[in-house]
Amino acid sequence: MALAKLGSVVLDCPDPRALAGFYADVLGGTVVDEGEWVDLKLPDGQTLAFQAAPGFVPPKWPEPDRSQQFHLDLDVEDLDAAEKEVLALGAKPLDTEDRSRTFRVYADPAGHPFCLCAG
Repeated sequence: MALAKLGSVVLDCPDPRALAGFYADVLGGTVVDEGEWVDLKLPDGQTLAFQAAPGFVPPKWPEPDRSQQFHLDLDVEDLDAAEKEVLALGAKPLDTEDRSRTFRVYADPAGHPFCLCAG
């Protein structure tokens, strides 16, 4: 029997509303703005949350002195189409060397790494 149930994944960032908007455009869902804390209620019932972090320093992938700490894997049907969309929304590519892999690595507008993965 599990001791707990995952409530949400929370990302520190300089602008919670802006980052929630980015992920709402990528994943769908509804943004619930509470000021310093913003929830993104996803269509499948999960919550991705964003917390204001003054002095936020983004991770730098793949450097060990500024570790990514965690990343999100986002399953997509068409890597090329999804890449075009996330780049238009403000994501930045972090790894463009091997286009034959089943995943691609990006940073969201606050610098958190995430992967688009062929679903």
